[in-house]
Amino acid sequence: MAFIRLLAITALLTLFGPTAWAQGTQVPFGGLQHDTTLPVEITADQLSINQQDGSALFVGNVVVGQGEMRLSAGKVKVEYAAAGDDATGRISRLLASGGVTLVNGDEAAEAQEAIYSIDTGIIVMTGDVILTQGANALSSQRMVVDLNSGLATLEGRVKTIIQTGGN
Repeated sequence: MAFIRLLAITALLTLFGPTAWAQGTQVPFGGLQHDTTLPVEITADQLSINQQDGSALFVGNVVVGQGEMRLSAGKVKVEYAAAGDDATGRISRLLASGGVTLVNGDEAAEAQEAIYSIDTGIIVMTGDVILTQGANALSSQRMVVDLNSGLATLEGRVKTIIQTGGN
């Protein structure tokens, strides 16, 4: 269902052109700030642990939850913080690939890949990014979400269709 919606939005953006073009467009994301200190829950079909580099690889129908925010992907690599300073077992970054969907509140974003740096509260999504906010849609090649401020910056030939409420 989400894939069909994504195709429809992409077709509209391609066929009818943009209502507005911009580089480095900033938009609110999730309507609220997100607490990056909340626990992270990960589910997947398979888990591989690499003792040498201290990472974990979750593969197949991966869903990452933190508070109200959800990230799903085909594969997510979890990198842990360096040892010391009470960092043992603390997640540093999540590297998602294989069709990434990020949902926060009523908004959703899709991309080919995403990196979530938990310490900074920054999510960088790359590759055919599509952000939907209600009936409005934006597309770009890169989106940086700052969970501390609740803002997202879209970069790389930004396209948008804004519904005006008219016919």
